[in-house]
Amino acid sequence: MPHQPTAWFAWRPGSHLAPADAPRAPLLAADSFLVQDGRARFLAGHRARFQAACRAAGAGPGLDVAGFLDQAADRLPRTGAWFPRIELLGGHRPVLGLRLRPAPARTTQVRLSPWYGPDPRTCPRRKGPDLDALAALRAHAREKGADDYLLTAPGGWGSEATSATLLWWDGEQLCLPAPRLPVLPGITAAWITARATRLGVPLAPRPARPADLSGHEVWLVNALHGIRPVTAWPHTPYRAGPAPRAAAWQQAWQDAARPLPAPQPAARP
Repeated sequence: MPHQPTAWFAWRPGSHLAPADAPRAPLLAADSFLVQDGRARFLAGHRARFQAACRAAGAGPGLDVAGFLDQAADRLPRTGAWFPRIELLGGHRPVLGLRLRPAPARTTQVRLSPWYGPDPRTCPRRKGPDLDALAALRAHAREKGADDYLLTAPGGWGSEATSATLLWWDGEQLCLPAPRLPVLPGITAAWITARATRLGVPLAPRPARPADLSGHEVWLVNALHGIRPVTAWPHTPYRAGPAPRAAAWQQAWQDAARPLPAPQPAARP
């Protein structure tokens, strides 16, 4: 597929999405998902999370977030691989927009290091405001020979990576960070835990420090890569455990893609 540039579309409430230059304004809320040849995963979950984020950011009903999301879905390409981002930008007049971007390279495994420095997040339970700070921290991890950092809460408890939810296995139990920890509600993680429940897999929310994860099957999960097992803990004494379950669960995630909704017919003038 030839290189496709990023494009931005602004929402005109009660009207349509139109190509525009993205305003220089704070990112108040955002959500992203993978689209491959007209298929995507868990759009209802991404839609609901974005609507909740917009409400938390103070977006009023005049923006018509639901109407924007309907038209954004119609704008998504039906060929190629894309990683669109729906956005609420702040400023004097908040605006909704669709950032249409080609999908970046995807990987099947990850090298993870703990981050014990200051937490760069200001809104850990709302996606959007902290994306630039988290991207900078992730770039720092790569400079140090890892792919991502595991953020830690006071006491050294692991919470999440800069762009993915942390999950791990302890025997037959699928473990996830304790609910009291500052973690973004992950859409892919929600699908995994729902599937685990259907399969009779016990779920175990619990606090864990990075040392507690040594030797275990550890996953980072998100909407771009799906499920990636941790295969190394650079610059630590921790050992990456074998990941015998990851391939089957990743295949189930691949199979969960569904066709995008058919575009709505344009309104007559």
